[in-house]
Amino acid sequence: MQGECGSNPELMDAAALVGHLVPAGSVFAFLAEHRREVFPAAMFEDLFPSRTGRPSLPGEVAASVMVLQALHDLSDRETVAALRCDLRWKVACGLALDDAGFDASTLTYWRRRLARSQNPNRIFDAVRAVVAETGVLQGKTRRALDSVVLDDAVATQDTVTQLIAAIRRVRREVPGAAAVIAAQCHAHDYDDPGKPAIAWDDTTAREALVSALVNDATAVVNALAGTGFDDAVAEKASQALALLALVAGQDVEPAEGSDGTDGRWRIARRVAEDRVISVVDPEARHVHKTVHNRQDGYKAHVAVEPDTGLFTDGSLTRGAGGDNHEAVVGLRLLASEDGPREVLGDNAYGTGDLRAELSQRGHTAIIKPAPLRPAVEGGFTLDEFTFHNDATVTCPNGVTRSITAKYKVVFGIACRDCPLRARCTASKSGRTLNLHRHHRLLRHARRDWHEQPELVETYRQHRPMVERSISWLVGPKGRCRKLRYRGTSANDHWLHRRMAALNLRRLLNLGLTNTAGTWAIA
Repeated sequence: MQGECGSNPELMDAAALVGHLVPAGSVFAFLAEHRREVFPAAMFEDLFPSRTGRPSLPGEVAASVMVLQALHDLSDRETVAALRCDLRWKVACGLALDDAGFDASTLTYWRRRLARSQNPNRIFDAVRAVVAETGVLQGKTRRALDSVVLDDAVATQDTVTQLIAAIRRVRREVPGAAAVIAAQCHAHDYDDPGKPAIAWDDTTAREALVSALVNDATAVVNALAGTGFDDAVAEKASQALALLALVAGQDVEPAEGSDGTDGRWRIARRVAEDRVISVVDPEARHVHKTVHNRQDGYKAHVAVEPDTGLFTDGSLTRGAGGDNHEAVVGLRLLASEDGPREVLGDNAYGTGDLRAELSQRGHTAIIKPAPLRPAVEGGFTLDEFTFHNDATVTCPNGVTRSITAKYKVVFGIACRDCPLRARCTASKSGRTLNLHRHHRLLRHARRDWHEQPELVETYRQHRPMVERSISWLVGPKGRCRKLRYRGTSANDHWLHRRMAALNLRRLLNLGLTNTAGTWAIA
């Protein structure tokens, strides 16, 4: 059942005895005075439908602890130690000086309850309600979008390590798998989690090991696929088998001279799209934020009001995949906006689809256009071709061709004797333009960026604030860049708690006050 805080302070109440030592205007002092208004008991009633049983941690205390934990980036054990020994934490959470706190597993218990609920990010929503009541965002119509790569909480695994770990997971979680593995799998001693002892600089030995591991994995999947499992284990068993099948195929290809039917495999000479990099956290991905910046982990996407630096929304996604692109997630972050906005973003958000959707919703895109890349180094770009009513296109040599239904323009034979060919294309079949379906919007955006200096000025003046908010998010020296949890869902919930804590701190810096139960900025 849900725990409750007593209405009368205890004899050793920390707030009464040492509350004056807590710095005014800090998050600690704010929670000490207003945690019940921000996180009322009714906010958590759905988590504890039973009216009987052992009382859990009071909601106002649990929410306050999780906010402080996210703000200071502490582990569960560090959080409990701070709650037990730090006077500021005791004052903030309404505890007595001699309160011993609780076991660290209680925080895991609360996170799981919240994750299974209809509103797992209610702490962020509660702080967002305070932001709305203050009116600090009233009349502020700009939103800046950005993303940052956060490192996953596990080590990246190579193909051999993943295959061994995936087979061990199947043995552990799939009923009957242990007998199948003992009878049919001999590539490795699967009681040993480490790598096999082979000559790793010997290509033949490596390929023999990879072949044996892939064949073991295939034998296990074939033997257990389609097996009926009890409801209690069905989900975990199916996930374990699916993961094994995936890692057995994503990184390998038939060996030279093999068609894959003779059981000979080698490490593939390419990287699989959306590659799983660890069976410990199957949702972590290789992230290529830029050509030169490559990390393993997730992407945190945020929308920020640039004058105040407040987070209006956020989402943590996998680091790869079309559905997790900045332009796609950015639209979702704007879904809750109640009026037209000026949307600021770098060229990652400058896709034709995003611009078209923003226009349809009534927003104004102040987004830096992506640079055009000529087909030949130093040659003609798309903007040096002349478009006529979106029906025909004229090349720099004066040749006109029609735009096809699939948004292509084929100059073909006209390029054969063109004196400008060396500056236009290296293709033997001549220049072909592959246009985006919103190519008109993209062209106008590039033109406006060069012809309307006020757009560039607005971008340069207001967008840098999102970079500052991102720096608050990752913490001093990037200490929050390393995630503590596994999986998209758990880390997304952390992101929202982190944004809630940062928004609360920012509101206090802006002068948050509460007069007669009404929130305002002084």
